[in-house]
Amino acid sequence: MDPASQDINLNSPNKGLVVDNSDSLSDVPVEGAVGNAANPLPPGLTEEEAEELRTELTKVEEEINTLRQVLSAKERHATELKRKLGLSPLNELKQNLSKSWQDVQTSNAYLRTTEKLGEWNERVTSSDLYLSASATLDDIARSEAYKKTQETLSQAGQKTSAALTTVGTVISKRLGDMRNSATFKSFEDKVGNLKYKVVGPKGNGEAVTSPTDTTPTQENPPF
Repeated sequence: MDPASQDINLNSPNKGLVVDNSDSLSDVPVEGAVGNAANPLPPGLTEEEAEELRTELTKVEEEINTLRQVLSAKERHATELKRKLGLSPLNELKQNLSKSWQDVQTSNAYLRTTEKLGEWNERVTSSDLYLSASATLDDIARSEAYKKTQETLSQAGQKTSAALTTVGTVISKRLGDMRNSATFKSFEDKVGNLKYKVVGPKGNGEAVTSPTDTTPTQENPPF
């Protein structure tokens, strides 16, 4: 008798009897059965067809991974070639922008827009209102009043410039005369004396007399 199949519970009424585990073992799920229950096959698809599809899917996924690795290697190689050619990301961006602008200029939408703007410009310039306004401006430019006004403004500008030049000359002359006057020189001497009194003598400790000090120095002081 198999000990594993014998009930060893002393309080069990089936003590010592053989327990049949065939039913309980049949309830243990077999590997693969859960997957099949979780992913049931679509209607009309046999197990053989499903297996073929799974095999093909595995091959396709492997090819995708291989292509990704090849693409990554190609990108690294392209980056190395650009570095050797001195093509920085900024230059590449400029080239891309230039190419994009060329593509825009050669696009049908851009060409149609340019033609439409040209048509509108031609219509505006050939309209009666535009021609009338242009003729009016030409008449004003050729009129005597416009010419007199232009001449008056030109003369006024010239007179103003001459007046400003004269005023500047007069001011410069007056300043020169004032600087050479006795009053200005006396004021300049007073400023020099004031500066001497404030700053004091400078040098190697020797006494320096003021340029305007005329008081003689006593050789024999009384004290």
